[in-house]
Amino acid sequence: MINTVSQLQQQIAEYPILLYMKGSPKLPSCGFSAQAVQILSNCSKSFAYINILTNPYIRTELPKLANWPTYPQLWVDGNFIGGCDIVMEMYQHGELQILIQKTINKYPSHTYNEPIEIS
Repeated sequence: MINTVSQLQQQIAEYPILLYMKGSPKLPSCGFSAQAVQILSNCSKSFAYINILTNPYIRTELPKLANWPTYPQLWVDGNFIGGCDIVMEMYQHGELQILIQKTINKYPSHTYNEPIEIS
């Protein structure tokens, strides 16, 4: 499991805006993941994602690292932001848009035209 934790830490460090979700942005496998993708896409399509359904080791270990039991999980600039409810609340208050834009400006080499899948 140490390798899994190291891999998770590397992913979180490497991708400034990272969504761990069920399914993909085009085909989410749960309503909460679909909602998180919609909110995030309203801020920017420049994010990476990992489908936890095809990565069972992540599905098991990430909740321990984040101290958060459910999915989706949004990580921005190396920090755990939260799940669907927190992402929605931040978006409704305008906080998420600001955070995402600051992060995109900070990491211009990680700007994408659409969400990219990390395997």
